[in-house]
Formats: sequence, C-alpha cells, structure tokens
Amino acid sequence: MDWRAEAASALQWWQDAGVDMLVDEAPRDWTVREAAPAATASPGQHAPLAEPEPEAPLPATLEAFIDWRFGSGAPEASWGEPIVAPSGNPAAPLMVITDLPEFEGEAPGLLGNGAGRLFDRMLAAIGLDRDSVYLAPLCAARPITGQVPREAEARLGELVRHHIALAAPQKLLLLGQTVSRAVIGSEGGLQRGRLEPVNQANGQSLVVATFHPRFLLTRPAAKADAWKDLQLLLGGQK
Repeated sequence: MDWRAEAASALQWWQDAGVDMLVDEAPRDWTVREAAPAATASPGQHAPLAEPEPEAPLPATLEAFIDWRFGSGAPEASWGEPIVAPSGNPAAPLMVITDLPEFEGEAPGLLGNGAGRLFDRMLAAIGLDRDSVYLAPLCAARPITGQVPREAEARLGELVRHHIALAAPQKLLLLGQTVSRAVIGSEGGLQRGRLEPVNQANGQSLVVATFHPRFLLTRPAAKADAWKDLQLLLGGQK
C-alpha cells in the first residue's frame, strides 16, 4: 500500500476519533503550570467589563463622567449592544436609578414599554414627570440575557455610586433589588418602606428603595406598597 494512502487513512481515523489539533514536537514539562489564559466570553455571555487604566481615576466632574461612562469608551461597549445615556435634568432634586435599558421597538431606552408607562404614572402620582427627575441606568447597555450580569454588579455599583456623588441629588429612588444591592451593597439592599439618609462623597441623599415597575406589572398587589414608598419622597426633607 502506498505510504500516502496509509497516511491519509491514519489522518482520517484521527479525524473520525475527534482529534482536531497536533501536539508540540518539542518536549514539554507538564509539571510546570502555565499562566491562565485571559478570560473570554463563552457563547451567550458578555465579555468582562472593560476597566479604566489603574492610573486613570474616574472623571471628577459630572459632565466628564457622563461623556466617558455613556460614550464609546463605556465599560459595556465591549458587549456590542447600544449604550443608553441618562435622561432628564442632572440638577433635579430627585435622581432615579433603574437597572438596565428596556427595548421599545427596535431601539433600547430607559423605562420603555409597559414598565415605562407605569413609571410615568408613578411619577405623576407625586407631581413629577421625566423632565423633572434625573433618570440613570445601573447598566448602560442591555445584556442579551435581559438581566444585569451578577459578576459585573460590583464594578457597576462602583460606577453608579460615583455618578450619584457627582449629581449629588437631594433624594434618590432605587428601582428594584438589583439596583438597591449594587448601590447599598447588601443582599437585600435598602429596606423598603423607609426613607434613609445615605452618605456620598459630596454630601448626603435621602434614599427610598421600591419595586421596579417591571415587577409591579407581574405583581399588581405590590402597587399599594410602592405607592407608600413614593409618598416617603413627598414627605422627606433634606
């Protein structure tokens, strides 16, 4: 049998057996551990959040921070999803933090669709609208899973706390447990039904945690408790 036919037969056998790579020809010491490869995203997962260089601190002004945080250099930019910027008035007395953008039509936005309509009604109930509050996301892009990646919460929490400190709102409304956990730093987050002072770098904000409108759409019975939370914002004074 010709050696070429024998070689082809051997290669075909290895291919059928599932072998898809060659080993090194040079000897290798398998007792020495090699450095771990850089983390990559597996199918269905996002790449790790990009971080600024250690020597580059977070921008010290609100304008510069927004340009960086919600621009092409945003940490979530590596996900390949649209970045959604805050909306409303950055100088508003009330800052509202939501978890991530919603899809409305073909473009993502902050609190759109049914959750957005319910949010607008919640604001109207306390005499406010979107132009009179400052609405910002914890996560600037919507992950394909529709949830804030748990492994990214610590970094996103750091960024949103810096955002809050620069905006220095009198009052802060946290929508949902994910936001509360990221901002306050505990599993349960801030206790619902209470208006609590929370220190930030540029002062102190009165904070209320409540249900996310998305949750209220599936649990209408919780709307009564959410209304009580909103009333705290009416009565609390800085």
